[in-house]
Amino acid sequence: MKPPRRPHGVDPVHRTRARRRAMQALYAWQMSGGNAQQVIAQFAHEQAHEIADLEYFEDLVRGVMQHEAALDAGLLPHLDRKVSEVDPVERAVMRIAAYEFKHRVDVPYRVVINEAIETVKRFGAEHGHTYVNGVLDKLAAEWRSVEVQAARG
Repeated sequence: MKPPRRPHGVDPVHRTRARRRAMQALYAWQMSGGNAQQVIAQFAHEQAHEIADLEYFEDLVRGVMQHEAALDAGLLPHLDRKVSEVDPVERAVMRIAAYEFKHRVDVPYRVVINEAIETVKRFGAEHGHTYVNGVLDKLAAEWRSVEVQAARG
């Protein structure tokens, strides 16, 4: 039985799975290289079996790879080290979040941050979620300023 879908057709559970799979795919890409098609092919089979949003997974992986330099440039002012020195799990998660902030404005910034924090809690270093939260709060205030200001009242 399929879980109920949201009125606008987005299943948050499937999106969460897609983000987690995208993080794993981007982690592998960061470690070994390869192109988007190779990385997607490696993870897409498992993705389909997890009943995840395969289209969203592919958009995240392709988008992060395509816009890596711009995403890293946006993250850098909010980091306390070079992007390349950030833990690979945290780096992959922050790149996904940065991509969503910039290119998936259909996803509320709070959802992006929450998903990133939960993913790092599950896969990252013990206190990595605190670091990711701080960086993404600052990036959201910069890249989604209107939305952040409206939410803060």
